[in-house]
Amino acid sequence: MELDLQGRIEQFTLPEIFQLIASGRKSGTLGIQRDDSIVMIYFRDGKIIYGYGPRQTYHLGQLLKERGKLSDKDLQEAIEIQARTENSRRLGEILMSRRFIERTDLDAVVKDQIEELLYSLLSWRTGSFKFYENQFPTDEEILVDISVENVILEGLRRLDEKNLIKETLPDLNAVYCLSAAQAERPRDISLRGPEWNVMALVDGYRSVDSICSLSTYGRDETLKKLAQLKLAGIITKTEKKPEESSSELAKMTERLATLFEDYLTEKRSGSTAGRDITRTYVESAD
Repeated sequence: MELDLQGRIEQFTLPEIFQLIASGRKSGTLGIQRDDSIVMIYFRDGKIIYGYGPRQTYHLGQLLKERGKLSDKDLQEAIEIQARTENSRRLGEILMSRRFIERTDLDAVVKDQIEELLYSLLSWRTGSFKFYENQFPTDEEILVDISVENVILEGLRRLDEKNLIKETLPDLNAVYCLSAAQAERPRDISLRGPEWNVMALVDGYRSVDSICSLSTYGRDETLKKLAQLKLAGIITKTEKKPEESSSELAKMTERLATLFEDYLTEKRSGSTAGRDITRTYVESAD
């Protein structure tokens, strides 16, 4: 068993750890511990395929009941069968073998179960983590396909902590741009309308403070959206400063205006020396 990555959550937030595994397209098991709670998250090629936590076992039947897929009577019968086998059979297996539920019902509930577990993890501020390369769940588990970016976005939507914003965006004069997909890894990202609108203001030129001024969602809400986008790896800090970028853009615009004025003057005077404005502009920009 090869230990590939380990540390404290106080040093690396869980969104950062998830992003590190996703961007490297890692496959294996991430173990996370806080006090007596231990959670195991399984990855394949940077995507989450399974997760297990200590408070998860009773949720399956309850979730199926809440969805109207399982009656109290059928659930009780399945639990009694499981007890007679000394818990050697999984509840989901028993429910399907008795035709109390369909496989699609079980798959959907398992995915919801794992997602809820992941969302709860994002509020952890203390604990330790270890990543084991190429360690996977048993063949008995029902595997899922969950995007790391979507987990981070949805998990952070549920948090309302100003400290998270301060830690994620400590410098309001910093400039951000859209990040490229790492290691040619396709990203399945589901953004809501406000997140799209805030992201549209991130252009590599504007500072965080400028984006807040332009946004229609208010300063606090805009900062929260920017923090979510950063932790999900959708935007990244760039070294380019807004004043430098504005200066360069102004110079290029002024140069183009001068060239265009020269072109019109020559055309009115009947000169045949007519320069190719596009070509001259490109050469001057180079």
